[in-house]
Amino acid sequence: MKTITKNILVIALVLGTLSSYANVNVNHPSKNKITNKGDMVYIYDSEGVLVFSDKMERNGDLRSMFDFSNLKNGVYTIEINKDFEISMHTFKIENHNIRFIEEAKKTIHKPVIRTEKSRVLISKLALDNNEMKVELYFGNQLIYSETLSDKSIINRVYKLDKTEIGDYTAVIKSNGRIYVENFKI
Repeated sequence: MKTITKNILVIALVLGTLSSYANVNVNHPSKNKITNKGDMVYIYDSEGVLVFSDKMERNGDLRSMFDFSNLKNGVYTIEINKDFEISMHTFKIENHNIRFIEEAKKTIHKPVIRTEKSRVLISKLALDNNEMKVELYFGNQLIYSETLSDKSIINRVYKLDKTEIGDYTAVIKSNGRIYVENFKI
């Protein structure tokens, strides 16, 4: 209950601050839909500190979805975490003008982890040719580890012992990120 009250106070403070910066010019050349309902959006400052995060409640583009006026002058990165990829856009705020830096736009393809009975299927579009490390755990015990690279599409099927019923975890490390999938057989 205290957390909800604090969140309401923070929102009220932010809205009060936003009203003093009502005229912000956004220069974003993309006219395509950027976010979808359910996407997670994160904004980081130039030092990697998270300054905003939210789950999108509707489809739209950055121009119509966000009021960036509460951010100070500087360079920021917005990450849009979608089902199978993470889109990263860099923008600069200077004197209440926002300029998106198209050359810095980047997309990271996330691994897809599926389970079917006693099999684990892992695939990833690896256009950046980065390594992908796969670790499989039964409970807290590492049962398999493999590092994959040098392919544009990575596909692997791991067959688990179907007599070992219990909790499993697949940990994928790629592009400086860690993806975790818990499952049972």
